[in-house]
Amino acid sequence: MDKALLDHTVDQLFAAHNGPVRYQEGHRTSAPYPSETIIEKLLPRLRDVMFADYFQSEQHRENVQVLMQNTLAEIADQLTAQIHYGLCFDDPAKSNCKSGLAEAKNITEAFIQQLPTIREQLVKDAHAAYIGDPSCTNPFEPIVCFPSMVVLYRYRVAHALHQLGVPLLPRIITEIAHRRTGVDIHPSAQIGEHFFIDHCTGVVIGETAILGDHVKLYHGVTLGAKSFPLDANGQPMKGHPRHPIIGNHVTIYSGAVLLGRITVGDHAVIGGNVWVTEDVPAYGKVYQ
Repeated sequence: MDKALLDHTVDQLFAAHNGPVRYQEGHRTSAPYPSETIIEKLLPRLRDVMFADYFQSEQHRENVQVLMQNTLAEIADQLTAQIHYGLCFDDPAKSNCKSGLAEAKNITEAFIQQLPTIREQLVKDAHAAYIGDPSCTNPFEPIVCFPSMVVLYRYRVAHALHQLGVPLLPRIITEIAHRRTGVDIHPSAQIGEHFFIDHCTGVVIGETAILGDHVKLYHGVTLGAKSFPLDANGQPMKGHPRHPIIGNHVTIYSGAVLLGRITVGDHAVIGGNVWVTEDVPAYGKVYQ
């Protein structure tokens, strides 16, 4: 390619760094942003530690606990760096100080302590898939290959990091799952135990959605916002509760769209391809 063309293009791109679409001056930092490539490689390794009884090969059975410890130590080091970069994204002052790295290490330790709880949640999700899908003939099958577990593993990891105050990184993790499965779950959403998404395609669960226990969704369900409250400057308010609250033992069939801060009571059933913008009582049924 012509060198003059390359030079001209690079000059234009470099000049754009100081243009109107560049990020705010206050967010310029010497630290890199979290690496999606590194995070995407860490996730399967972390899963293999959490479910070593599923994913470790026979040749490692005798020393599996040592292997788990060594792998987890490596993951922790890499995760600490990525968390630190996320903290720097949120506050550039943390990029060149020991306190930022120390905070990242503390967060990593707190996250590692939650891994047994996250595993327990995922086992319950897998059980919900087993009892909720007649085509599933083995209780181990969902953990090994179900797309709902691909999504929920990443969501529950991302949610734990979000709860620990990590910026950016949780959203990267859930967007990796979004690309792989077509399911978009915001890491801030609150999802209870024994959760299952059947067929697991085209589902959207918004930032402030709250789901109880034993909720089952089918493909194409949207738990979204009806409108966006604006602040005094006419900008959307961040974090404002605007997504549905779903009770326990609720089933929502394919193509249903639930919008706004509505409440769906326990044991309710929402039929397919309906548009719901009002509360649904416990044991209520909404059909076309």
